[in-house]
Amino acid sequence: MHSDERVEEELEALQAILMDEILIKTDDRGTAVAVETTVYPWTALDTQQQYVRVDLSVTLPSRYPDVSPTVTLRNPRGLDDSVLTAIEAQIREKCEDFISQPVIYEIINLVKEQLTTSNVPCCQCCICLYGFRQGDHFTKTPCYHYFHSHCLAKHLRISRRIFNEEQDMLPAWQRTDSFQATCPVCRAPVSYDVETLDSAPPPLDVLQADNFKPSPELRRLQQQMAALYVRQQQRGGIIQPDNSVILLTVISGSIGLENEACIGKNT
Repeated sequence: MHSDERVEEELEALQAILMDEILIKTDDRGTAVAVETTVYPWTALDTQQQYVRVDLSVTLPSRYPDVSPTVTLRNPRGLDDSVLTAIEAQIREKCEDFISQPVIYEIINLVKEQLTTSNVPCCQCCICLYGFRQGDHFTKTPCYHYFHSHCLAKHLRISRRIFNEEQDMLPAWQRTDSFQATCPVCRAPVSYDVETLDSAPPPLDVLQADNFKPSPELRRLQQQMAALYVRQQQRGGIIQPDNSVILLTVISGSIGLENEACIGKNT
């Protein structure tokens, strides 16, 4: 698999420990060139409590482990950019400390430890645009996107209603009842009991949000726009609904006169 015995032993150990969780890529000669895996936080056997994840790719140069591998983090879920930046910095330090030694397992453990520490969704619910607070009821989709349960229930109800309205517009032979709910972010198929989701309370930020009050600056802007509207209306720049028919008649009459003039020239 690799000309260096240290690397062969490391890859065999990784396969024995991680089994199907790891993918070893090889070139045409069967030499290992990369190791890929998806890293989750430590939550024992409770996968429902894994709120973050990241795809880890370790590219092995021909002189590895005497030179550092290239490590890439892809497709993070539930992780803030600052967390990813900190993990990448720690990976670089780990690689420098382990020059001439196998380091892949150390990197995987490092990332797993950091994900365990950061195992809370630090993103926003893309439906209500509020974050997640202690006490909020939220749902993690299989594609690792997060929504307040109350918000997701509304999304699914509206999606179903739109689907039904679109079906009603189709001829009977084209209609179908095979509605498939999808994730609002990536459109991956999801399946939830809407009644259960809807029983959750609204997000705390929504319940505690102040009623909207226009600021003095917004009031001034509204007054400026109202004055601009009146000025444009007085100059004829705004067509009133009642005048649209008259305008259309005038335009049609002009076209008719132009056509008659052209006919007269040709005869």
